[in-house]
Amino acid sequence: MSITAPAQGYSYARPSGLSDGRLGLSTSGGRTAAGPAARPHFFSGVVTRPAPAAAALLAVADVATTRYHRPGGTSRDPVVTCNGDRLRLEAFSGCGGVYARLDLLAGALDGDVHDLGTTNVDVNPPLRTALARVGAGDPLHFAVGADELVVTTGDGAAVEKKVLLPDRWLRGFAEVQVITAGFDPRAELRGPEAVRFVRSLRSGGAPWFVPAGRTLRPSARPVPGAVCAAAPERLRTMLPLLRFATALRAYGPPAPDGPAASVWELELPGMRYVLALSPEIHRGFSGEGAVLDALSADDTADDADLVGALLAFEPRLDTDVLAERSGLPAARVRAALTCLGTAGRVGFDAAEAAYFHRELPYDGARVTALNPRLRAARELAGTVRRAADGTALVPGSEREHRVRGSSCTCSWWTRHGGGRGPCKHVLAVRIAGEAR
Repeated sequence: MSITAPAQGYSYARPSGLSDGRLGLSTSGGRTAAGPAARPHFFSGVVTRPAPAAAALLAVADVATTRYHRPGGTSRDPVVTCNGDRLRLEAFSGCGGVYARLDLLAGALDGDVHDLGTTNVDVNPPLRTALARVGAGDPLHFAVGADELVVTTGDGAAVEKKVLLPDRWLRGFAEVQVITAGFDPRAELRGPEAVRFVRSLRSGGAPWFVPAGRTLRPSARPVPGAVCAAAPERLRTMLPLLRFATALRAYGPPAPDGPAASVWELELPGMRYVLALSPEIHRGFSGEGAVLDALSADDTADDADLVGALLAFEPRLDTDVLAERSGLPAARVRAALTCLGTAGRVGFDAAEAAYFHRELPYDGARVTALNPRLRAARELAGTVRRAADGTALVPGSEREHRVRGSSCTCSWWTRHGGGRGPCKHVLAVRIAGEAR
């Protein structure tokens, strides 16, 4: 049975616009600290560094309109979260293999926070053209949501958009959060070295880079300390931002032995522009399977409800504090945060090594239910039996598979090993074990 992607409706009171130094981002339905809101009003004030802010906002919008693998498809509006001391704008590429985020920190904003929460913002073609013209000396009044600064463009009519949100795009938000939470800093390039490195990236270039003095040199294999940047041309969305950059930082897993995801953070005045790249250009984040271990536990959903009730759009979530307030062990809090991530309620900031709270405007229960490996594992859990040697036997389509620890004899495990999360047979054994 095929499942069609849901249509996400965006309803804006008027188009976003930029005129006479006033930038107004129109908001759609979302959630605030007080609950659901039709068109939240989060911030009004001044952007203290208008040129890099405009260029970085445009870069996030560019990712949302791009498919790096098999170009084409529908663009989607970025998500904005107000965490009080910052604004975060996030987007996924149409192919699901690149995640982009702009953090406008306190040093880039001077104004009033009117509410906390998350919603979509309208970034339309005329606004993109206007953002590209913002110069360093241009004053930029900034409003997220309706107030006196919001610019009415055209005839001021309401804007209705409907786009298809593929399930893999939605699941990608959860996978990025889990995968990047295990990353370590790998390299930092300052000023000119950062500029030279990004400008040197070419399509088809080496997928690995190793710290070498003040820069990164390409490598054909994952030597110790290397960071992966498969299809490194995907980082070239940073090119328009290089004239403002003060540093470039790379994050990756501790000991990769094959293609791996990575995070690249461009430090700008008072803000950060972040890109997460999937392990390969044809691999979206949605199929990485990093969330499956946490979601397979019986108590995770209940723990997620408990931890979720404690969230209040904090810019940094402290797992120890959440453990103390919830009465749960830290490991169960982390699993609960993973579950909340599948509902779009939690992200991860590699720069601060901390989770943050947001609320994406889609049904997280649908995302969990549509995870094919988890769904199949739950169906298989009742058929698991134990062999005399202590291994587990799980029926397959043609033969029985043997599970030992986290490995399996199935063809999926033979192809991917542990690189894309557990197979359905390993998950079924874990679920069956918890049910006993």
